[in-house]
Amino acid sequence: MEKRWVYARGGGDDNVAELSASLNINPSLAGILVQRGIHNFDEAKHFFRPSLEDLHDPFLMKDMDRAVDRLTEAIANEEKILIYGDYDVDGTTAVSLVYGFLRRYYDQLDYYIPDRYKEGYGISETGIRWAHDNGFSLVIALDCGIKAIDRMNQANELGVDVIICDHHLPGENLPAAYAVLDPKRVDCSYPFTELSGCGVGFKLMQGFCQQQTIDHMELFGFLDLLAVSIASDIVPIVDENRIMAYYGLKKLNDQPLPGLKAIMDNSGYRGELDISAVVFGIGPRINAMGRISHARGSIQLLLSRTEEEAKGFALKVEGKNVERRNYDASITKEALEMIESNEGDHTARSTVLYNKDWHKGVIGIVASRCIEKYYRPTIILTESNDKATGSARSVLGFNVYEAIAECAELLDQFGGHQYAAGLTMDIKNITAFQDKFERVVSERITDDQLVPQIEINQSIDFDMINQKFFNILKQMSPFGPQNMQPVFATHKVIATANTRVLKGEHLKLFLKQNGSNKVMEAIGFGLAAYYDMIAAGMSFSVAYTIEENNYRDRVSLQLNVKDIKFD
Repeated sequence: MEKRWVYARGGGDDNVAELSASLNINPSLAGILVQRGIHNFDEAKHFFRPSLEDLHDPFLMKDMDRAVDRLTEAIANEEKILIYGDYDVDGTTAVSLVYGFLRRYYDQLDYYIPDRYKEGYGISETGIRWAHDNGFSLVIALDCGIKAIDRMNQANELGVDVIICDHHLPGENLPAAYAVLDPKRVDCSYPFTELSGCGVGFKLMQGFCQQQTIDHMELFGFLDLLAVSIASDIVPIVDENRIMAYYGLKKLNDQPLPGLKAIMDNSGYRGELDISAVVFGIGPRINAMGRISHARGSIQLLLSRTEEEAKGFALKVEGKNVERRNYDASITKEALEMIESNEGDHTARSTVLYNKDWHKGVIGIVASRCIEKYYRPTIILTESNDKATGSARSVLGFNVYEAIAECAELLDQFGGHQYAAGLTMDIKNITAFQDKFERVVSERITDDQLVPQIEINQSIDFDMINQKFFNILKQMSPFGPQNMQPVFATHKVIATANTRVLKGEHLKLFLKQNGSNKVMEAIGFGLAAYYDMIAAGMSFSVAYTIEENNYRDRVSLQLNVKDIKFD
């Protein structure tokens, strides 16, 4: 698939030169820092040396004082407290963090995860009724609840207080919960709005620690769970998220909780885990239980107190992950065949597919897979409880939530954000929805948004790349949204005779730049189609990231090629 190369703008030559001199680093590296809003020595120091002391005061968040006071009151009065969370990675890590921390100080606790298939997303009528019937007078709802107007009215009628800890955009009216913690509230002046759901739960526990004078190091022992949430929920890795992800990854690599260690052992991943390894190795396994059966199994694993206990739960999770992969592969194949067999779908600007037999737990993944082949806003629908229910995914720069909102008259309910959303409708409305959604997308989307984009941070020569250069790059991690791994471009490149195809689809490359004898080793995943032109000696430009390759205990720098453009 053709990709657009977009070159990131710098902050002015004078600014780059000044920062380069003050930090004694290569101007290209200084340029990357300026692109990320770092303009002087002090800002660079905070960026390269994150500190837990720089976390914001939790009591700056609206309703935090009410929430902490109510939690403290419940503990003092020996009330039963229910920790309620969504069934995805963010929700399950949030429940595990809050429950796992509080159980050190209080035992009148339980947790509740709604059934994806029977109750659906968010705070359910069944869940509130269960809390009441089982004597819980306080519910802490994590990663959900910000639009649960009816459920909060139900809870209030039943005499159940609810503290909502959410990070999604509120609606026009807030639910009448006892306290609503959400940094995206319009009346909340908290200095950072992009926390994960687990992050909001963490801030509640931080506030509890401050009020009860509990050593924060006790809470920081759960930062590995928070790092998994930040990575998997794809929130911006800046400000507080960068600090918490930085220390959370340290804990994950050095001394992970038993449940996370068991997942890592089963994943087969070797080496230091970064954000990408969490996203592709840990997150899907935690998600698998909720996708295929019930997410309670993931909570049991994450709350394991010993490695021995964790191993049994991890085997069950791994089994569900294998099932999830199989569903993913078969449904993706069917979905792509549907697009390819319909001539009109080839020229459409959106994809909306329905099959009543598709597994509800993987349709979001399938939507993402379809975008890899047909780069356009995509919705995959299946049947659940006699309704069509679906997951939407989007492309860079296009707000799929707003496009779905334009079709609201055809829907029973919908929710989400710019790049991912969920929706439910009557099955008889599917065709009308397909037509209207295509019309809305066609009116709003630009031609550029239908072509995948690679942002190039800097154009450099291969001669610049050495271990010192890489070591500074590495200190810019953890990488993720708004702090992506730097992508470089090098021009007038040819491949040496050693270049070859691996497993029929990947390229192993040895690259030289015109005018230099330096040879850079490189890997190009999925780029085998370029082999003939490369082997013919054609000159090209290459876009890549720089990484370390550890092969048979030999560590060397390697380029991870993202795209090639022939001269």
